[in-house]
Amino acid sequence: MRQYVVDAFTTKMFSGNPAAVCVMDHWLSDKQMTDIAEENHLSETAFTVKKGNDYKLRWFTPNGEIDLCGHATLGAAFVILNYYEKNLKEIAFNTKSGRLLVEKKENMYEIDFPAFPLKPVTITSAMAEAMGAAPTEAYMGRDLLCIFDSENIVKTLSPNMEKVKKLDGLLLQVTAKGEKYDCISRSFAPKLGINEDPVCGSGHCHIIPYWAKKTGKKKFVAYQASKRSGVLYCHMATDKRIKIGGNVQLYSVAELFI
Repeated sequence: MRQYVVDAFTTKMFSGNPAAVCVMDHWLSDKQMTDIAEENHLSETAFTVKKGNDYKLRWFTPNGEIDLCGHATLGAAFVILNYYEKNLKEIAFNTKSGRLLVEKKENMYEIDFPAFPLKPVTITSAMAEAMGAAPTEAYMGRDLLCIFDSENIVKTLSPNMEKVKKLDGLLLQVTAKGEKYDCISRSFAPKLGINEDPVCGSGHCHIIPYWAKKTGKKKFVAYQASKRSGVLYCHMATDKRIKIGGNVQLYSVAELFI
């Protein structure tokens, strides 16, 4: 079975968010796909099977399946449009989060994502203790989204991962207004076996709706301030849909003996 590893949301290798992509003729068992994701030890491994004109797409972390992943979707589109469907400029993935369209725009790939509805939640002492700083606002979607009033606070946070695991939400997303970029963020996912996700596409399905409502803007250049870092080009298409674009770099191609 062929497996590709790509760096997503970057123009430089060894930055952005690495994802593995397995293009298959048929599905493996859930245990096999989890074992492959654990062996890869990347935040996500994408598995895709063609059905009709579309592709089915699933994402696995080292701890099991997840319902939505941006960078591995970007990676899967890059692999299919460059190695399997070279005449296409657009591809549709059927996923647990619905039908996701990805369009190739020169060297960039843009995904049409659902935007998570956000509900304000009370800031608790547990949040401050887990992150080492108290946010100014907090919201719940799929993930916990915490807002800070300083870019520097976001960059220097050193969360206690055991305490983060006890917070509500699948992931912890933190964001602040940026100086060079429209906004900056970081993403923490210890519940999924990944302490910090280098660049989180699905996290920006929380982050960008917040900033769109806050600022009244529709288009954002977002920076993920992890050690690897990455840039996302985001557009609030409607109240319920968000387009997230980025670059992809191929790192490796391998044969898995499954």
